[in-house]
Amino acid sequence: MERLSQLPTSKQYLVFSQTHAALAWVYRMVTHPKVLDAVETVLGPNLLVWDSGWFAKMPGEKKFVAWHQDGNYFGLHPPNLATAWVALTDSSPDNGCLRVVPGSHRKKLVHKETGAPDNVLSRGQEIAVEVDESQVVDIVLQPGELSLHHVGIVHGSNPNTSNRPRIGLAIRYLTPDLVHDGPERQLAMLVRGKDEFGHFELLEPPTGDSASAGRAIQLKILERMGVGK
Repeated sequence: MERLSQLPTSKQYLVFSQTHAALAWVYRMVTHPKVLDAVETVLGPNLLVWDSGWFAKMPGEKKFVAWHQDGNYFGLHPPNLATAWVALTDSSPDNGCLRVVPGSHRKKLVHKETGAPDNVLSRGQEIAVEVDESQVVDIVLQPGELSLHHVGIVHGSNPNTSNRPRIGLAIRYLTPDLVHDGPERQLAMLVRGKDEFGHFELLEPPTGDSASAGRAIQLKILERMGVGK
């Protein structure tokens, strides 16, 4: 069996990305009423899912997520977008939980691309300023809990130094009025309320749990997002 790290980049993206559009059991997670209720308190009653991705760190792995702001490269405006980070395992400082810098969403920061091999971000991107560790908050979660963070907040995570895995699903919810900077119309899924703007091409929910059957839609979404181009 091939290790994930040995798979071509395109196949790794399929493992980790857009599974809500390909697998019915993931779709049920992103549309769970308790999850949507929490997101609605922040974004309002009309919600789209634009992206989802799995973040998994196995015990002893060196992988980390550098300090960054999602809004720097998502290309979505206005910033009516929130990420729900749903924990499938416990998430704590020793196994590499999400960390945030409160208030940092108020200022867009310059980012640099480092190419650091253990940084899980696609180009090794990170903010070009030092973070004051005394201001950092660890987001500690138990399985089944979630956190919500703003598209502009500085966030990251450390390597997993424990003997436990840390696994979570990050879901990008947005309001239908957003527009994307890219040349191609983005794909999204209406999960609550209505879309009166038509800025996104709306996807139908998946009907099964066959990974092979869902690959085509995953690839289509990633191509629209410019991944791998």
